[in-house]
Amino acid sequence: MTMFVVAAILVLASLALAVARAALGPTIYDRILAGNTVGTLAVLLLVLGGFVTGRPEFVDLGILYQFLNVVGTVAILKYFRYGSLGHGLEEQAPALHGKPPSTPAPTAAPAHDAGKGGAA
Repeated sequence: MTMFVVAAILVLASLALAVARAALGPTIYDRILAGNTVGTLAVLLLVLGGFVTGRPEFVDLGILYQFLNVVGTVAILKYFRYGSLGHGLEEQAPALHGKPPSTPAPTAAPAHDAGKGGAA
């Protein structure tokens, strides 16, 4: 039991450092990374608490919460990079949006019949 108390104290200390990083981060990306770290440490506390109390279903909740944490972090990063969540697909896959590709169509080479003695 004391091992879990020590682990919880260390996770809480890491949580305090992540919150300080979120408050003092020089860029928005540092703050987003700190928010992702806070979410990961919250999952760790949730799973640790479930293990101590003998409730294994907390592991399933932790996995779900971590999945939402990752998806949310990617969405926030995309929003701060492009200004919206729907940007970026037009350049990557124009066929998905019903637009023709931006490459020009090949042109046919001119026929050269000189010297073949064609019909007059």
